[in-house]
Amino acid sequence: MSSDLRLAATSGRRAAMVDRLMSSGALTDPLLRDALLRVPREVLLPHAYVRVSGPGADPIDWRLLDGSHPDDREEWLDLIHSDDSILLQRDGEPLGSLPRGPVTGGHMTSMSTFTPATVEALQDLGLAPGRRYLELGPGPGVSLALAATVTGAGRSVGVERDGPMAAFARRNLDRLGVGATVVEGDALAGHEHRAPYDRIHSGIGVPCLPPAWVEQLASGGRLLTTLTTRTPSWPGQLLVTRADSGRIDAVLRGRPRGYRPMLGYAWLSALGHRARIEADPGTARPTRLAPPADDAYGFWLAAAHLAPGLVRDFQAKTMTIVAPEDDSWAVAGPGDGTVRVHGRRDVWAELETVHALWVRAGHPETYRVDLSDGTGIQAVTSGTGPTALTWSLPQLAALPRPRGRDTHPSTSVEPDSK
Repeated sequence: MSSDLRLAATSGRRAAMVDRLMSSGALTDPLLRDALLRVPREVLLPHAYVRVSGPGADPIDWRLLDGSHPDDREEWLDLIHSDDSILLQRDGEPLGSLPRGPVTGGHMTSMSTFTPATVEALQDLGLAPGRRYLELGPGPGVSLALAATVTGAGRSVGVERDGPMAAFARRNLDRLGVGATVVEGDALAGHEHRAPYDRIHSGIGVPCLPPAWVEQLASGGRLLTTLTTRTPSWPGQLLVTRADSGRIDAVLRGRPRGYRPMLGYAWLSALGHRARIEADPGTARPTRLAPPADDAYGFWLAAAHLAPGLVRDFQAKTMTIVAPEDDSWAVAGPGDGTVRVHGRRDVWAELETVHALWVRAGHPETYRVDLSDGTGIQAVTSGTGPTALTWSLPQLAALPRPRGRDTHPSTSVEPDSK
């Protein structure tokens, strides 16, 4: 295929991707629409891993698609223009010349966020020409390239901790010529050299807001990040705005998905208990709490903090909540008014308590976060008065440590994939 035909094929795929996003209602910003049409994703995502193994396999079997290989090209082009996350890096590996074909073992340490989530985040930020933009944990640089296309050359910078990924993104962004900069460094410190920023977007899930990010936010600025919890399926999204007066306003809402956590933060997993739970769901007891709706995001976010250490197994036939560090679980009955519980923690009783408090507070879906406390404690509240739900975010110094290698955060995942 000639270069002109290849260009037409990729342009057509970008146009189809944009049409799909607009038809679904996900894409409404005309500036971002134009950026999506202009940025050739194939330059930023020249390869992609495809998982071959099913859920729970260890080690995992993968297949690497090389976009430059004729046998891979069509599948690779379809994938990078789909709504799926693009898997790019195993175990922090160098990204210069990866061998195509099957590989076994390792865990993904960087991905490109699936496109609808990227679109949603950039639209929530409200990009415009001339605005200074900071991306924290940009991974391969897809959202950074889109932001730079909107803001203009020299206005957008990304801070990437992973050295091979930073070099990979920098090289590919330079090929695009969009005027975006990638520096290697600790994203938790932001990038003071170019501060302040009108828009800050974090591709890293953090348990609380790093002070440097707030300090580097300009008057009239917006900051968007995932507030991660110990369970991957109950994250929050935090939108911080700084008024022209300097006043900070931070609004937290539960979400169905979010970015993976920062290096050094350990997610809980129900996988190790799945076989035991299937063999022995626990002792049945009555309950008045029907399984809360999956989209009761305000409740699940509160549960992640007020009943800590719990994780949901989305692969189970009925709602199953596990406290893996306490060897305890709860399996809700299929609509028969019972629940089965096992272990020293009555997991369902804790959810019953949190749910009663959430109902009493008025079913809040959003919460305010106070970032002005001089002690550094970030307090969350659903409102004022004695019925308000309240808790404090864990501090960065008190991170749970992972078992095994840290996971790089430049990803976004959906609950059903946990």
